[in-house]
Amino acid sequence: MADAQPTIRYTQRAGKPVIEVAGTWTVFSLRGIRRMAEKALAAAGAGKADRIVDAKKVERLDTAGALEILMLAGGPDAQIETAEKAHADLFKVVQDNMCEAPPERHPNWLAHWLEEIGRNTVHLYEQGVNLAAFFGEILVTFVEACLHPKRFRLNAVVRQMYEVWIRALVIVGVLTFLIGVVIAYQGVQQLKQFGAETFTVEAVGIGMFRELGVLLTAIIVAGRSGSAFTAQIGTMQVNQEVDAMRTIGLNPIEWLVMPRITALVISMPLLAFWGDMTGLLGGAVACTVYLDFTFVQFFERLRDTVGPWHFYVGMIKAPVFGAVIAIVGCFEGLQVRGSAESVGQLTTKSVVESIFCVIVLDAIFSIIFLLAGV
Repeated sequence: MADAQPTIRYTQRAGKPVIEVAGTWTVFSLRGIRRMAEKALAAAGAGKADRIVDAKKVERLDTAGALEILMLAGGPDAQIETAEKAHADLFKVVQDNMCEAPPERHPNWLAHWLEEIGRNTVHLYEQGVNLAAFFGEILVTFVEACLHPKRFRLNAVVRQMYEVWIRALVIVGVLTFLIGVVIAYQGVQQLKQFGAETFTVEAVGIGMFRELGVLLTAIIVAGRSGSAFTAQIGTMQVNQEVDAMRTIGLNPIEWLVMPRITALVISMPLLAFWGDMTGLLGGAVACTVYLDFTFVQFFERLRDTVGPWHFYVGMIKAPVFGAVIAIVGCFEGLQVRGSAESVGQLTTKSVVESIFCVIVLDAIFSIIFLLAGV
C-alpha cells in the first residue's frame, strides 16, 4: 500500500492560527512541499507568525520531515501537537538541535591575502622538509646498494633509459634545433647594426653550451619523464601495489625510485649533448642562410672562439638537473592518495616543482661559475 502524500492546511482555533499537517513526512515524500506550503499559506491568508502545529494525523515521520514541518511553522519555538510519543520525541530532538546559520563572513582582503601567504609558506617549508627526508632515504638506499652491488637492478635501469633517453631524442632534437635557428636569426639582426654579425657564431655556441641546451633539455625532460614517473608510481599507489611491495618485504625506494633516478642521471648528459649538437646545427643552418657562411666556416670559427669550458659547464649541470627531476617526480608519485584525481593533481605539481627547482639550480650554478671565473 502506497504512503499517503503529505498535506498542509492553515486553520483558525480560538482565534489562533494553526497549521495542520497530515500524511507521510519523510525524506522521500518532500519534493515540492515548499511550493505546496506557499499555495496553502496564500489561500488561507496566514501570516509568518504561526506557531501551533497539529501533527496528530501524520502517519510516518523522519528527521527530514520533522525539520521541514518546524521550518514551515517558523522555527524551533513552534508548539507541536502529536498523537504518538515517538513523533513527539523526534520533534523534540530536532527542536533541540536546530540553530541559526552563522552569519556570512566578509573577510578583509588584506587579512585573506596574508593568510594565504602564511599557509603557502608553511606548506613550502613542510614540502622542503619532506623532500629532504626523501633524499636522505634515497642516499641510504644508494649506499646499501653500493655495498651490495647485486641489489642494482640493471634491467630496470636500461628499460628506463630507453624511455627517458632514446624516446626523447626526437622532441629534444627538434626543439633545440629550432632554438638554435632563433638565436642565430636574432643575433644576426641585432649584431648587423654594429657590423659584428660574425659574432653570431659565438652567441649560438656559448648560449647553447652553457645555458640553453641543458636548460631546455631539462624542461622537456621534466614535462615528459618527470610527469611520467609521478603518474606511474601514483597509479601504483592508487592500486595499492606499493603497499603490497612493502607487505612482502620489498623496498619501493630500491625497486621503483633508484632505477628511475639512475637512468635519468645517466641520460641527462647524453640528452644535453644531443641538444647542444642539434642547437649548433640549427644555428649553422641559420648562419648559412643569413650570412655568407658555410658549415665548415661556422664550425671552424666555433672551434677557434668558444673554449671547452663552456661545454663542460653545461655537462656539469646536466646530471644534477636529472637527479632533481627524478627525485621530485618519484616523491610526488609516492604522495598520491586514494583517487585518480590525486594522480592528476600531483603530476601537475611534479612538473611545476621540477621546472622551478631546475631554474633555481641553474641560477645558483651561474653564480658559482661566475665567482670561479669559469
